[in-house]
Amino acid sequence: MASPLAVLQTGRLCQWGWKCRARLSGPRPFGPGGWTAWAPARTNATLSLEPAGRSCWDEPLSIAARGLAPEQPVTLRAALRDEKGALFRAHARYRADAHGRLDLVRAPALGGSFAGLEPMGLLWALEPERPFWRLLKRDVRTPFVVELEVLDGHEPDGGGRLLARAVHERHFMAPGVRRVPVREGRVRATLFLPPEPGPYPGIVDLFGVGGGLLEYRASLLAGKGFAVMALAYYNYDDLPKGMETMRIEYFEEAVNYLLSHPEVKGPGVGVLGISKGGELGLAMASFLKGIKAAVIINGSVAAVGNTIYYKDFTIPPVSLLRNRVRMTKDGLMDVVEGLQSPLVEQKSFIPVERSDTTFLLLVGQDDHNWKSEFYANEISKRLQAHGKEKPQIICYPEAGHYIEPPYFPLCKAGMHLLVGANITFGGEPQPHAMAQLDAWQQLQTFFHKHLGGKS
Repeated sequence: MASPLAVLQTGRLCQWGWKCRARLSGPRPFGPGGWTAWAPARTNATLSLEPAGRSCWDEPLSIAARGLAPEQPVTLRAALRDEKGALFRAHARYRADAHGRLDLVRAPALGGSFAGLEPMGLLWALEPERPFWRLLKRDVRTPFVVELEVLDGHEPDGGGRLLARAVHERHFMAPGVRRVPVREGRVRATLFLPPEPGPYPGIVDLFGVGGGLLEYRASLLAGKGFAVMALAYYNYDDLPKGMETMRIEYFEEAVNYLLSHPEVKGPGVGVLGISKGGELGLAMASFLKGIKAAVIINGSVAAVGNTIYYKDFTIPPVSLLRNRVRMTKDGLMDVVEGLQSPLVEQKSFIPVERSDTTFLLLVGQDDHNWKSEFYANEISKRLQAHGKEKPQIICYPEAGHYIEPPYFPLCKAGMHLLVGANITFGGEPQPHAMAQLDAWQQLQTFFHKHLGGKS
């Protein structure tokens, strides 16, 4: 049987072990809700991918078609299903060159899910068939399988002749990366280690109010030379089901575990947090020793939704201003004005002036979850007013709240557990995708520099 990652064309074995002509005239692998496909006539068209084998989710993928007619109009489509069966799709219209070739590195899309020169647009422009559904990877030990197709003509749903197809696996663990479940004391986490023995710079990785244990960012970063601990803090295993209170002693225990690990380089570790995880990352850096560098992605400088405790310190949450929440024309809640300013309720301000941590603050300027840019500037003011190092702030115009690793599609709206309704998270797909690409490089460079990793 041919490899499922091989280039597929009419007459060759496809990943199901049948002739592609026969397979394409039968049931589709994406089943109900997928696109309708027709069996292609004889064609010399091929769809090639580089790397041809597996690749990691955060790596660029070269997509090219050969054997087309000169200047032939075609549509490229991409589809994947997440682990819960939800279908994501994208398409773009192209025109082959005078030699019947199409290379997405050189050819601009003429419309569809995106336009212009966007070699990875078929991934970052994926949209869920189910409204308000966010693409998440729950089990990093398995890949997402992406199906790519080339159709004749510029009508993606018009029954255009299917010319070629390829299937590609996008993995979340680079070859050799080690996944180690952690259940030490109260700590519930997963540690990801690079392939070779360490020690490596250590990072604690925190996500937001969704709870549970998300590992995909940690697993990808481990492939870049870091020892990364994806840390759960509620609604996982035997941890509290709710998040009414957050005790920083739990996070201190996690930091101490990481610092004591033989494959983690000291004397300090890093913290990477997004959204609620960014807020908690700020609190950790403010109260705990041993945190040398912190990257905060769209985090709040105030306690939100729960009280933060550490020993004798108590930080109550800022007030909710429900009268300032408005509805968008699409029927979504816009909650960006729904929190009281920590400048008004000073007791809710996380005491960042206590910290000796070096900060990188990554900000989506169209974040509608809360006022991330305002918070970043207030963090900077408070640190400088107390003689501390000025943080590096990078702002991304038209980027929304969930700045993920590269090529994850924008989650523009969805359920917010604290609000109990679908809200708008902001952002525009193309600039948000560019922000994710840059932020991914920036945070790696920052951590390597300040935690003693490779340059």
